[in-house]
This record gives sequence, structure tokens and C-alpha cells, in this order.
Amino acid sequence: MRTRYDPKANSIIENFDRYIEDKEKLQEILKDKSKKIYIEIGMGKGEFISQKALNDKDNIYIGIEVSKQVLSLAIKKLNRFEKENNILLSNLFFISIDAIHLMEYFKNNQVDKIFLNFSDPWPKKRHTKRRLTYESFLKVYKQILKKNGIVEFKTDNRLLFEYSLVSMQNFGMHFLEVYLDLHKTDIPNIQTEYEKKFSPFGPIYKLVAKF
Repeated sequence: MRTRYDPKANSIIENFDRYIEDKEKLQEILKDKSKKIYIEIGMGKGEFISQKALNDKDNIYIGIEVSKQVLSLAIKKLNRFEKENNILLSNLFFISIDAIHLMEYFKNNQVDKIFLNFSDPWPKKRHTKRRLTYESFLKVYKQILKKNGIVEFKTDNRLLFEYSLVSMQNFGMHFLEVYLDLHKTDIPNIQTEYEKKFSPFGPIYKLVAKF
């Protein structure tokens, strides 16, 4: 995601009390076994994960965004939303790391579900290993997900969708749901900011799978 450089981005992040940098602090937040843990990798401006947290305050939602410039925009957007609606999404937290390092923050079999929404398709063959459904990332997801934990993946990029189907199948994952035109179904769907903007130009693909 391209965004204008903001020299105050780091300050915005550091002053947000639900930004987690310390691994022990994260585990303290996650110690309540009665709460499910949901993470979105590549959350962008955070509209999807914020809405999920709003709709399900009994569980924990963690948005992960490697770009601190984008993360700062998500924090500003969330701050405005909470102020305007006089609410606090105390069950929503943000982390800024590359997904390949998730094992450093989460324990084995700790996460209930992973959301991958409109990930960068990295279309060039030499960049295949950067795709979030490449086998090295799938290994990480399998390690941190609970038994029967779920991966939900949405994209408007057909080539990435086809690649992900093959990659997941080769990894031994089982598909629970596959949609070739999500918006023509009646299943519940929280749209991301990107999805709202680009869905008029073509179908949205979605799959739900487990290891």
C-alpha cells in the first residue's frame, strides 16, 4: 500500500496504548484462555479488523501491519472513530512486524483464526516467496494456529487466488469454503476499504481453509 510519508508516524504509534511491541506484554494480554484470538495480517488502515472487534467484544483482535506509515493511518482512523462514537475497542491491538516473524510473538497453537485480506499479489515470479500464501508463511500459520484453526483469504486478484489454492492444497490444507464471486453470495462479509473501492471492477474471491 502506497501512502504519503508522515514524519509523525512513529510518534503516533508510540502514543497509542494498544500498540504492542513487547512480546511479554502481548502474552499477558492473551493469557485469558476463555477469549478467542483473531489476527489480520496486512490490515492496511484497519477498517476490517476494527469492525470485527466492534462486533465481537468478548474476544481479542490483533491487526498486523508491517508498514508503520500505514499503521499510523490506521491508528488515527481508529482514534477518530472511537472519539466520534464515544467507545473504546479495548479488545483491539496492533503490531508492526513481518508475518514471517509471527512465531516470535505467538505461542504454538495459540491463534484461532487468521485473516488475509487483499494481500500484495507480488505478481513477478521472482517475488513468489513474498506472497502471504507461500509455503514458508503457511508453515508459520500452521504453527501458531490451534488445531482446526482457520485461514480466511480474500482477494480481487485471480492469479493470486489460483496460486493460493494450489499452494494451500500442496501444503495439505483442507478447503471449507471457496467463492469465485463473493459479493454475489449472501454470506456475511465485512468489506475492507480496498474492497469497497475496487469490487465494482471485478469479482472478489474468497477461501476458507484449515490445516
